[in-house]
Amino acid sequence: MPPSMIRTVTAALRGSALAAALIAFMSPVLPALAGDIRTNEAYIDDVLAPPAFDIKAIDEVFDHIFSTLGDEVTVYPTENYYYFKFMHEGVPYAGNFRLDIADRDQGIIHFAYFSENNPFTEQTLSQHRPYSSEFGVTVEKKDELVYAVTRNSRTVTFKLNDLRGVAPTENQIGANEVYLGPVFDESGVQMFLLWNPDLKMFLYVLDENVASEKHFQSSVSSQIKIGYRSSFAYYSDRYLDRWILVGVRAAETMLNTYFDGPFDQLPDNFLEGDALGDALVALSPEVEGQIDRLGNSRDLTGRMLVDPYILYEEEADLAPFDECAAAAVDTETYYPCFAIGQTK
Repeated sequence: MPPSMIRTVTAALRGSALAAALIAFMSPVLPALAGDIRTNEAYIDDVLAPPAFDIKAIDEVFDHIFSTLGDEVTVYPTENYYYFKFMHEGVPYAGNFRLDIADRDQGIIHFAYFSENNPFTEQTLSQHRPYSSEFGVTVEKKDELVYAVTRNSRTVTFKLNDLRGVAPTENQIGANEVYLGPVFDESGVQMFLLWNPDLKMFLYVLDENVASEKHFQSSVSSQIKIGYRSSFAYYSDRYLDRWILVGVRAAETMLNTYFDGPFDQLPDNFLEGDALGDALVALSPEVEGQIDRLGNSRDLTGRMLVDPYILYEEEADLAPFDECAAAAVDTETYYPCFAIGQTK
């Protein structure tokens, strides 16, 4: 497998969240309200609670998580993961249901869970199974982005995030750029994924129409702002009215948090034809014939990365963007400054 193909199935089971707090702290049928309180008491009660199922029995875990879901759930991330977290005998676990565009119309929903990452130990447990009628689960397509999943006579409707029609404005797309689709990250941050065929580079541009967090100005550059919540770092474009994602905190990727970057939330439901696959081959010609239109390996054991940003540990790591931008004299020398972290 070429170096660029480093997003394995195990990594694809990553991501750990979004429905997490729903299980531990919220009613499965009532929507969250801004300012909802998560108390330490509730957390400790969860830590001390006796186990309700065998953590190594994937069917039992599936049934437990499925039973906590409301009759209708919204899958926000654009690679169609519905994330959750839970505690079992004092050990934190995370996982997801996924209605993968590759096989959901064949009646399959993927289920995965695993012990959460920490910087000191290896992952102690990781389970994955594609559930179908063979395992007592039916998946029925109700609408273009709506699926009914039934298990043991209970049905949960999964509504995939409908971002059809979401696009950047004309002054947010460069003359030589192609808009691939909208990205809704598990952090709640929304972006636009762009490809420049001339410079052979991707860009994530912040969708400022959705205010998911506030930002502060970086101390290393007047052109960089950083999200208070996500720590995503953006650079103000010299030529267009937009903010380009340039940095994701390295610690978040190591711990596999909500804030590990948008590389695993590509706009699967909204990609037209072979646009993404062709872009990946143009960037890494050695994968031609080895990937599908979404960048998946033919055996579906890996997916190519789209990560044109750096992993930074401290703000000082962002300073080189200013240095590169200052030396650039035109768009052809300016924009490559913002893809220095891109995997090839």
